[in-house]
Amino acid sequence: MSGQSITDRITAAQHSVTGSAISKTVCKATTHEVMGPKKKHLDWCRGFGKQCAQLIDLIQCTNEMNVNIPQLADTLFERTTNTSWVVVFKSLTATHHLMVYGNERFIQYLASRNTLFNLSNFLDKSGLQGYDMSTFIRRYSRYLNEKAVSYRQVAFDFTKVKRGSDGVMRTMNTEKLLKTIPIIQNQMDVLLDFNVNANELTNGVINAAFMLLFKDAIRLFAAYNEGIINLLEKYFDMKKVQCKEALDIYKKFLTRMTRISEFLKVAEQVGIDRGDIPDLSQAPSSLLDALEQHLASLEGKKVKDSTAASRASTLSNAVSSLANTGISFTRADEREKQAALDEEQSRLQALKEQRLKELHKNPAAATTDSSPVFEEGGTINSAPTIDLFTTPSSNNSISKAAIELLDLQPAFQPSLPLSTTSSWGGEAFRHTANTLRMVSHHK
Repeated sequence: MSGQSITDRITAAQHSVTGSAISKTVCKATTHEVMGPKKKHLDWCRGFGKQCAQLIDLIQCTNEMNVNIPQLADTLFERTTNTSWVVVFKSLTATHHLMVYGNERFIQYLASRNTLFNLSNFLDKSGLQGYDMSTFIRRYSRYLNEKAVSYRQVAFDFTKVKRGSDGVMRTMNTEKLLKTIPIIQNQMDVLLDFNVNANELTNGVINAAFMLLFKDAIRLFAAYNEGIINLLEKYFDMKKVQCKEALDIYKKFLTRMTRISEFLKVAEQVGIDRGDIPDLSQAPSSLLDALEQHLASLEGKKVKDSTAASRASTLSNAVSSLANTGISFTRADEREKQAALDEEQSRLQALKEQRLKELHKNPAAATTDSSPVFEEGGTINSAPTIDLFTTPSSNNSISKAAIELLDLQPAFQPSLPLSTTSSWGGEAFRHTANTLRMVSHHK
């Protein structure tokens, strides 16, 4: 339990005595140790330290129908009342992980609450690092709040919606589209308000948060981009009031393209592979002129004549440019997923080989059950965990954290049907996670 404070150990021991397995697991996942999640304890993320030995069980908890989701969420909320920036930041990161990789019941519960994190005034005065990290905690909590609010408004997660010509954002009717795109805009704005520079990513905790935000940004902007394509295709058939709304939305989209470009530059500066960063293709400026002239004509103003053919050509070129951006974002997303899958399969093979060697040297080890598993009734068997992987300690460079955290994929599939079709995950991930769990179980 190296790195854990005395308070961490006492709190974990108290939960052991009271039999609160979920609380004990959350406590171990949010200790005072300044590190990010480690692969040896998580199926989809590395770098949080030994205290995360049970965090993978929290993901599985969200898939168990008889597990109390409100209790799990409330325990994480309670940890954010701690005075230590490390504990609070880790609690937010753990919550973000569950929103992304846990069962949809978790984010549904968060969306049903009137309030989530109330950290607008959080400040850790214990040292200079505490002051610096408190700023990002306040910003990060705002994003998680907005992510839950967005889900409540549209009943799905924008980062998980089906994309493509038959995707959610491409098939919306005009009225619904005009109501939905501003919701994406708000979520994108709050995400980009995290506003971190490369030289401010100085520890594993903020690095882990940045990587989660990076992945959300790619998927969120991809959905945003598809909504704009749909909007442009419908623009010249809209009523005057709708055209005015759509034009305002498009102008805001151009501003956000600049901001997401700056965000992606930070990702490149901190060591994320260039191939994992999508390219942005802006629509020609002539499109904005065409949109403004069309609205002016609807308002009865005198405008220069334009043929239907020229207008169609301008629109076609714009949609083509934005479609290329969408393809680039989707490819970056798919490359990351495939790389994560390949790495997970390689790690699983290495684990199998390691276990075969250990069993050959010590056959009695086959009878040892040291992996935490779920018992009937949804409770957690908190047997001691043996570390199967060794990873280097976190340092001030995010390059290692970036490599480690690029395998942020869902190890478990939701047991409830999702409200929309997810564009990621699959049988290969489930097979890998299940096999890894069986191998660990028979250590």
